[in-house]
Amino acid sequence: MAEQEASGLQVLLRTLQNCSDRESILTILQVLGDLLSVGTDRRIRYMISKGGSEALLQTLVDTARTASPDYGVLLPLFRLLAKVGLRDKKFGQKALELEALDVTLILARKNLSHSQNLLHCLWALRVFASSVTTAAMLGINGAMELLFKVITPYAQKRTRVIRAATEVLAALLKSKSNSRRAVNRGYVTSLLRLHQDWHSHDTANAYVPIRQALLLCLKHIAALRSGREAFLAAQGMEILFSTTQKCLDDKSLGPIISVVLQILRQCYPRCPLPLVTASSAYVFPVPGSSPSEPPHILAEEDFEDDGDEEEDKDSDSEDVKEEDEDLETDVNKLSSRPALGRPAEELMQYEAMCLELSCSFEELQSKPGDDLNPDGTQSANHHHFPADGSPKRHCSEKAQTSWGQEREDTAPTSLLSMVKRGSSPMQQASKKGPGMSPYQNAQPSSLGMDSSGNEIPDIQAFLQEAAWDIDRISCPVTSASYPDFPGPRDTVEMMEKLLQTHRKHFPFHDAYLYMAKAGRTRSVADFKMMAFPDLWGHCPALSPQPLLERKCGIQRIKIFEDVQRFIQPSDVINKVVFSLDEPWQDTVSNCLRFSSKFEAGNLRKAIQVREFEYDLLVNADVNSSQHQQWFYFQVSGTRAAIPYRFNIINCEKANSQFNYGMQPTLYSVKEALLGRPSWIRTGYDICYYKNHYRQSAAVTGGARRTCYYTLTFAVTFPHSEDVCYLAYHYPFTYTSLMTHLEILEKSVNSKQVYFRQEVLCQTLGGNLCPLVTITAMPESDSADHLEQFRQRPYQMITARVHPGESNASWVMKGTLEFLISSDPVARLLRENFIFKIIPMLNPDGVINGNHRCSLRGEDLNRQWLSPSAALQPTIYHTKGLLSYLSSTGHSPVVFCDFHGHSQKKNVFLYGCSIKETLWQADCSVGTSAILEDVSYRTLPKILDKLAPAFTMSSCSFLVEKSRASTARVVVWREMGVSRSYTMESSYCGCNQGPYKGLQFGTRELEEMGAMFCLGLLVLELKSGTCSHQLLSRAAALLNAEEDALDLHLQSSSNSSSSSSVPSDLDDEPPCMEEIEYGTDSSSDQEGSISELERQIREWAFHKDEGQDEEEGPGQGQKAAP
Repeated sequence: MAEQEASGLQVLLRTLQNCSDRESILTILQVLGDLLSVGTDRRIRYMISKGGSEALLQTLVDTARTASPDYGVLLPLFRLLAKVGLRDKKFGQKALELEALDVTLILARKNLSHSQNLLHCLWALRVFASSVTTAAMLGINGAMELLFKVITPYAQKRTRVIRAATEVLAALLKSKSNSRRAVNRGYVTSLLRLHQDWHSHDTANAYVPIRQALLLCLKHIAALRSGREAFLAAQGMEILFSTTQKCLDDKSLGPIISVVLQILRQCYPRCPLPLVTASSAYVFPVPGSSPSEPPHILAEEDFEDDGDEEEDKDSDSEDVKEEDEDLETDVNKLSSRPALGRPAEELMQYEAMCLELSCSFEELQSKPGDDLNPDGTQSANHHHFPADGSPKRHCSEKAQTSWGQEREDTAPTSLLSMVKRGSSPMQQASKKGPGMSPYQNAQPSSLGMDSSGNEIPDIQAFLQEAAWDIDRISCPVTSASYPDFPGPRDTVEMMEKLLQTHRKHFPFHDAYLYMAKAGRTRSVADFKMMAFPDLWGHCPALSPQPLLERKCGIQRIKIFEDVQRFIQPSDVINKVVFSLDEPWQDTVSNCLRFSSKFEAGNLRKAIQVREFEYDLLVNADVNSSQHQQWFYFQVSGTRAAIPYRFNIINCEKANSQFNYGMQPTLYSVKEALLGRPSWIRTGYDICYYKNHYRQSAAVTGGARRTCYYTLTFAVTFPHSEDVCYLAYHYPFTYTSLMTHLEILEKSVNSKQVYFRQEVLCQTLGGNLCPLVTITAMPESDSADHLEQFRQRPYQMITARVHPGESNASWVMKGTLEFLISSDPVARLLRENFIFKIIPMLNPDGVINGNHRCSLRGEDLNRQWLSPSAALQPTIYHTKGLLSYLSSTGHSPVVFCDFHGHSQKKNVFLYGCSIKETLWQADCSVGTSAILEDVSYRTLPKILDKLAPAFTMSSCSFLVEKSRASTARVVVWREMGVSRSYTMESSYCGCNQGPYKGLQFGTRELEEMGAMFCLGLLVLELKSGTCSHQLLSRAAALLNAEEDALDLHLQSSSNSSSSSSVPSDLDDEPPCMEEIEYGTDSSSDQEGSISELERQIREWAFHKDEGQDEEEGPGQGQKAAP
């Protein structure tokens, strides 16, 4: 039957090519039209494969070259050509070879006054022009000059023809040669005039497609440097800006506004950032490295457009690769397990970090605080500090934990009662509307109420005392480390007074201890001040805040505001009010006052744009000119009830969760002193988009120039004359960690909990990298109990290799606090495992406000293959410790590196699988013969059932070439740890599960850390090696907790979770959510097959109805839905 159909179609096509009888040709065209009008595109493509395009084109040429062309044949032939040609990728080339281009142009010129015939010719030209090569040839043959004879100023007649002509012109201008020809012949000015004329007269918006097509012509011309220059010279920015100002809220004009935005963004002149140099304001002299070249000074001449290609396609990676191309397909590399690369004698230095494996019970006793004393600690590289002074210290009472012990703001809660169900105990979203700040309900009265509703002393009067200086709330570091620092004594006394009268107790935080620890923290910039939130403390919100609802059209509004700055520069103040490079600028008055000169702070420059609007620039990572994303700064001199707008103009990532409901965080000093000391999500009218700033070619060494992005948001501060802090995410500093660890150690019952903190190594910046060991003390010093103690399997957890991922530290905080708690799950974990934890792999980066790198300007999570003890000490010694454990038969059951994720929601794991990688890469290597332990999927499946924030659907187990040097892959490949993971926590929040629609607070992140520990216990219970004693104890625990975990101890093989999705080239794959974002918006429908076919069908319908479009704006001229 199929053969009969094939032979029948071929007979029709041959007859069509060879037939000269008019009626026969019309009959064949009718049959073909009927055949192709039903069914799918498959019929059309089948006809193309049998030479259908050539047959139709040859018939067109033969018919047109007769002495008197028969339009009764040509018109249905043109309609059929349009239908077939849109689906034939080689149609333009075929038309060129058969000389159909010239024939169609000749017919069009002959029919300039005959609308129906001309319209059909234009439809054919539209299809021919879909090929850039054919479009260029049409341009050479005078097609554009012909079209400008058809495209007239506003008229209510021939509008269907005018629309077709503008769409053909837009298609032709995709060819750069045609665009150059248009520029040289002055068509830019003509197109702008046509746009103005149609825009001003089409008040009923009846001819939106014509106006859109004219703008698309300008857009394609603007892809050329010469086109942009011509557009600017013709006042194009001003014209498009003025003509669209009143249309922004008109949804029917959405296609027009989208194209206008693309043109304005293309033509906005590229310029350098307003910085003296692209390199970081801080420079760290790396030992042993050669002196670097002087930083390149940014200058305008570096930013001349050097080509005609469209610049800077949005990408999250400098080297754009297809996902599958990055997958590792070498089975030897995937399955190899190299021998330990260090000699046994070198690994012996790590024996001192695993005393639990060798020491007797008496020797296991340690005094709190001994291990991190710079005088006595044994570090792996044996570099020590001189002893610091002992400043005044007020130690808190024994800290309380939220896990099994009473916390100040919560009732005792077992972790088992918090597993994922239909809802979570913490899922009580704020009742406030989108964008409202929790501070908005706060009353700036003199009598404050704390978070528990209790009255606190009269603080407003204290704030108004003459001696009070709100700007001095960032306290000087007081330590013997800075003996010559002339800190004002009254400021110190003021802080003492505040701590004595208004201090609020926080679990595992002590302000006096924090001050003492801050004195030992060493920074490149030699910070002398402490940020108030880090010193005072943070009280987590009782419930998470909802995702911010995105304001409709906010991105358009912000881009138009940027354009307004360009065309109306006199309206811009442009005054520098803060600069790390020009510190004398900090004395400017009558504006907000900024500072970032404290630990983890990052703000390089602030420029006042308007009275209540500021452009901000964040600092690049130390010894780098990249990775501008993390920000943390102080702002003072605020006025209440005034919307301030902040534009961070040098962000680097191509997209952000700020476009999808995420808000920055804010901490108010006055709120803290009124009893509400919390970091909160804040800001509205938030948008993240590409701007006009570029990195110079001189800085990039001739490589593709970096695009920059603007994060813009508005904030209404809760109080006047307040000191507030704004941050990318909830900050967690190195000093906070060191304070936390010491309080944790002092809070444990040393007879039950083995908690040991020691120094893994010293960083390049001279800071100590802590290593924590947590397990249960042996029941006694008997040989059996000591043997059980030493035979416990290990779990290893690391975090914060990327400094800007502060959410990883909050997850780690939850892990640490849970593991030392009296929760029965924590007791079982301690009794059955030894936890080795490195809570901060990049202390220097955290301290100095970096986003991604170490002090050498390198990503430490790309140094695991061959780390250097001198250059990457924390990675070198972490890998060394893992190698030592592996060499002694104690490889960890699970290795997990905690990270933060800026472009996806929820919490998820990345793991490693040979088979899944080969399957995804469609590798020909047979996977059936490859043996692989599939238990790598068990833990994420468990967490998917347990943790409210976790989702299996975002997990990936692919091994990429670009990830070969990361912790996850190296530990899996070299140490043989099949359960080697990266756990990613969103900066934003959740779009699934009990927390769906909510942003993460610190409470939810800490909860995730505890849930991870619970997942480790369930993983052990499901393993074949689980002891009967542990199983019986777990069963008793479950019965006591009303079988809260009973469901989760069933086989995970029945999980309905989605399969993994591949990760992209960076640790943070591009956001998969749709947004009006790039210059190539989906609003450009000029290439739409369905749109041209719709026009043809519409014409046929009105022809059958006997209507004539010459009569007015009637039929089919409204914008396409």
